[in-house]
Amino acid sequence: MTVLESIILGAVQGLTEFLPVSSSGHLQIAKALLGVEIEENLVFDVTLHAATVLSTIFILWPEVKRLIVGLFSRHFNEEQAYVLKIILSMIPIGIVGFAFKDYLNAMLESPYILTIVGCMLLLTAVLLSFAYYARPRQKEQISYRDAFIIGLSQAVAAMPGLSRSGTTIATGIILGNNKGAVAQFSFLMVLVPILGEMFLNVVKGELVLGSIGTLPLVCGFITSFVVGCLACKFMIGIVKRGKLIWFAAYCAVAGVVSIVCNLI
Repeated sequence: MTVLESIILGAVQGLTEFLPVSSSGHLQIAKALLGVEIEENLVFDVTLHAATVLSTIFILWPEVKRLIVGLFSRHFNEEQAYVLKIILSMIPIGIVGFAFKDYLNAMLESPYILTIVGCMLLLTAVLLSFAYYARPRQKEQISYRDAFIIGLSQAVAAMPGLSRSGTTIATGIILGNNKGAVAQFSFLMVLVPILGEMFLNVVKGELVLGSIGTLPLVCGFITSFVVGCLACKFMIGIVKRGKLIWFAAYCAVAGVVSIVCNLI
């Protein structure tokens, strides 16, 4: 992998992690278009995801800091309740991660991966369309029940091509939650699972540089972080303005193109 290829892939990851268009799906499409074939797919993908986690913390630091401070209060408060909801939402993806991780990793090596990605992008388009046209009564706060349901949608979005942010945000909106609150919850609820996955891979010794090289990995990380910061801030504003239908249209087109490319 060249430095230029790592920068392009880092930009793709940073941009699509927050936009509801599937970062994993677009990363696979970008690799196919660039002709990039690396043995350490897990190493590179996890590194880029770690960069977007840091960009989330950087952009949402005031909220993250408030939750950390409130968490250590001796009296039960809103911050502790919010953290409990995040923990509740992480249970489904934790189960999927332990039970189906090998299967999902094997799927990325499938010759039909672009077809799988295309179908999941089409499903993402359907979910975003439902969220755009849904007009439920707005709730003031995300409930424990809704947090768990949003967590279930995040677990389903482990499928490559099914947008995690798009699925969780769409689910939260359909349940009647405030758009801005759902976007923030969606970005915060993924922090621990990604950091946890990276920690486990380090402990197991799976994150070795191999043929990737230090410089391409660093360049990909930095690019993903910078672009991720811009995309995170941009996406929260987009969700608040309710412009998800444009992403639904894009996912539909990208899904069809992905399937056709795999069939040719």
